Amino acid sequence: QVQVVESGGGWVQPGGSLRLSCAASGSIISINHMAWYRQAPGKQRELVAMEMSNGNTMYGGFVKDRFTISRDDAKNAVYLQMNSLQPDDTAVYYCNAQVKYYNGHLGDHWGQGTQVTVSP
Repeated sequence: QVQVVESGGGWVQPGGSLRLSCAASGSIISINHMAWYRQAPGKQRELVAMEMSNGNTMYGGFVKDRFTISRDDAKNAVYLQMNSLQPDDTAVYYCNAQVKYYNGHLGDHWGQGTQVTVSP
């Protein structure tokens, strides 16, 4: 069994910053990618940022150098530093981890989500 837990959401004024954290635990041999997605009310879930096991990263087009994803493989953790936040960034942010189990199979796991609200 694998658990993915996020933390760090909250309320911030426009232009402010937040740092999200996520850790995966359980029956994990290794983790391929770790990523952050978000879903605003009435909208589809979208990719915010992803970091592969080789360190390569990708970001959603709306990020525009405002966010930075980083991983700590020793802790099976991923972080998202978000700067210059705007009201359009308001959403529930979800952590995703693609893990490799002891039997060699892969599986995608999601956290419960953490709310980020950007408003005056």
